[in-house]
Amino acid sequence: MIVMKFGGTSVADAVAIQRTISIVAGKLKDKPVVVVSACAKVTDTLYRFLGHFEKGEEKEAMDIISSLKVRHKKIIEDFAPNIENGYDPKALESIHSTIDTLCDTVWTLAKAHSKAQIPDSDRAYITSTGEYLSSNVIAFLMNAMGIRTTWVNARDFMVTNSNYLSGLLQAEAVTRKAGPVIAKAYEGADAVITQGFAGVTAEGDPTILGRGGSDYSASFLGMALDVDRIEIWTDVDGIRTADPRIIQGTKGIRKLSYEEAAELARFGAKVLHPLTLEPAASKNIPLYVLNSMNPGGEGTVVLNSSCIFDGIKSISYNENIKVINIYTPKMVNTSGFMYSIFKVFCDHGVSVDMISTAEASVTLTVDAHLDIDGVVKDLAPLGTITVDRDKSQVSIIGKNIIGVRGALANIFGAVSDSKIYMMSQGSSFLNLSLVVDRPEMTDVISKLHKAFFDNGD
Repeated sequence: MIVMKFGGTSVADAVAIQRTISIVAGKLKDKPVVVVSACAKVTDTLYRFLGHFEKGEEKEAMDIISSLKVRHKKIIEDFAPNIENGYDPKALESIHSTIDTLCDTVWTLAKAHSKAQIPDSDRAYITSTGEYLSSNVIAFLMNAMGIRTTWVNARDFMVTNSNYLSGLLQAEAVTRKAGPVIAKAYEGADAVITQGFAGVTAEGDPTILGRGGSDYSASFLGMALDVDRIEIWTDVDGIRTADPRIIQGTKGIRKLSYEEAAELARFGAKVLHPLTLEPAASKNIPLYVLNSMNPGGEGTVVLNSSCIFDGIKSISYNENIKVINIYTPKMVNTSGFMYSIFKVFCDHGVSVDMISTAEASVTLTVDAHLDIDGVVKDLAPLGTITVDRDKSQVSIIGKNIIGVRGALANIFGAVSDSKIYMMSQGSSFLNLSLVVDRPEMTDVISKLHKAFFDNGD
């Protein structure tokens, strides 16, 4: 058995879905469990619906519901030429009714709270409706193509904690529930399809896994089912040596370790959700990153670290960060001072990415979108606080960087004429991160990429 996850661009329209179904059709001998995202931009549209509704703009909100119905029915209409003998009339009527019901339920749920804040559980239901629309439509089209496909509801087995809008999956509950549901679904079927992103609490309340959570869904389901491999189908040819949107001449990476891929996700790479790797790694399941627009491409496979050579694999970045500097002589020979600093960040729910310490100072970085006014205020009694804005973090990722002869010399040589505000090496020797001025970020990445990858390999 395998898990195949298809992202929003892979199910964007009839053409993309035809490509996706062809890919699945080639894997039927492996008993695929297909996990799908919402069609491209549908989740954004549902968030926009909530915004209009909460502002009292009911006409605009209703227009969005109507557009979702039209878009998904049009996918079926545009797909019709692929069906040799046409759609079965009863099945066609049923899928149209399903689309109407899903969209009307979004309106009904919102309308029930028109004079009050929409509860988070209902917000989770509304924003995950895109996955229910796409999975029902694709299941209908797969069956129409002669692939016996069973649709299953992810909320029958994807159990999370009670964080409705950013749920964490619960291993014991998912493992206990998923196996029987999928086994029953496979009776008389060639494939099974379900939704990414959607979850449910132990009490039965809808949750979501946070933006980009369909990768996490697929990896966790693969772990629970102990599958042979997990395939993440997206719109890029695997993981690259840098972001091809800003750097020319990037190269594909054939193999990465789970740890390297997790570091790339953590430090800004958008190909995989940061939580995706741990479930696959826990069962040593190979995870492939593949391009649905280029199904014959090699892509990237993520494996156990013992299968991966030492060396720098990629350069990632976080384009917009804040740097918080704390200077105080009080920390010299004082125990518990670092605890006092981190307690402030903890109390305000602000996550720290990088940290560097000296005898009388501490420097930390956080994402620029985080509100740190309260943090700065509560840190003030500890010393002199300054905040540098408009900075970027550039991270060099690879296995055992410290053991690669000449790597540090190449890094320092590449950025010798750039202004480096901070440098931090991870204790796992998987990354070395630099803080630079935001306007210089692309230039710094380009120089590093040239130093390590523009060698004709």
